[in-house]
Amino acid sequence: MFLQRLSLLNYKNFESADFDFDSKINCVVGPNGIGKTNILDSIYHLAFGKGYFNPIASQNIKHDTEFFVIEGAFEKNDRAEKIVCSLKRGAKKIIKRNGKVYDRLSDHIGLLPLVIISPADRDLIIEGSETRRKFMDGVIAQSDNAYLQDLINYNKVLAQRNALLKYFAANHTFSTATLSVYNEQMNRYGNAIFNKRVEFLEAFIPIFKAQYAAISGGNESISLEYNSKLLETNLLDLFEQNIEKDRALQYTTVGIHKDDLGFEIEGHPIKKFGSQGQQKSFLIALKFAQFQFIKEQSKTTPLLLLDDIFDKLDETRVAHIVSLVNNENFGQIFISDTHAERTEEVVKQIHQSYRIFKLGDEKTKY
Repeated sequence: MFLQRLSLLNYKNFESADFDFDSKINCVVGPNGIGKTNILDSIYHLAFGKGYFNPIASQNIKHDTEFFVIEGAFEKNDRAEKIVCSLKRGAKKIIKRNGKVYDRLSDHIGLLPLVIISPADRDLIIEGSETRRKFMDGVIAQSDNAYLQDLINYNKVLAQRNALLKYFAANHTFSTATLSVYNEQMNRYGNAIFNKRVEFLEAFIPIFKAQYAAISGGNESISLEYNSKLLETNLLDLFEQNIEKDRALQYTTVGIHKDDLGFEIEGHPIKKFGSQGQQKSFLIALKFAQFQFIKEQSKTTPLLLLDDIFDKLDETRVAHIVSLVNNENFGQIFISDTHAERTEEVVKQIHQSYRIFKLGDEKTKY
């Protein structure tokens, strides 16, 4: 699968722009603030129906305009796929596949598998559990739409249960029977999600460890652990055990929406005990493992987006990345960087065809 052509209209800082891409490597270079990351974000938008760096859709509309349009011409399994994502202020976002509007945006997820590696990935280590859950859920959902639907349904019922708890508190009332209706629904969706997370990590962890060994040289012991109370007891019992706490706090304190991933190095949390270099290697290994897992599950080679990472990594890790992508396991790659010469030097080592797009250069035709 590869992206042949990208057209932007009123997207972020672009009034109008068209890009014809190489089927292997594409480098977007230029000074900071000129829109390199915005191009990568628009490609992500076509795959997921939202931006990676700013998921608030209306904020992606160019200032002083009323709408944006992103259009991508892809080739997948020898078939043309035209994807258009558009948004008008005050209206609902629309995604079209080959001219047909999706009934549900979630039906689009997985059609265009994609992995992005960015300095923003550090949030996976330093932020709370929600960020790591979103990573896990995003990897699974790209190749399992049923999982995505269970997740959507679970979160919908969770919101309803929380609203009910607030209603009880505001009206000084309580009904176990009414609450149990939501408990049963959350139990059904939650168990399905939990079981798939367990299954996913059994397959994912060995891939991740192999990727980390390739990047770091394999001298450190690292681990990725699933932290969930459902490993100890079932969800219905958890609801019963925590009902007084839920009533007092007026929200649901237990469930798969509280699960987390533990990142450790040499038996200690990498957030506290990992060096900057170890943390970077850990994150890159996570993303390369994500790439490999999605490729195996979807039977399609994902697009790989590398945002500004050559400016944030030392030469050793850059060399490892180059060696890892310099084989037929990878398909189309997009790289953003501030230094055109450095980028070209890196991509020449990969021995694949490439194109360089210099933003801010008036002589450059995209």
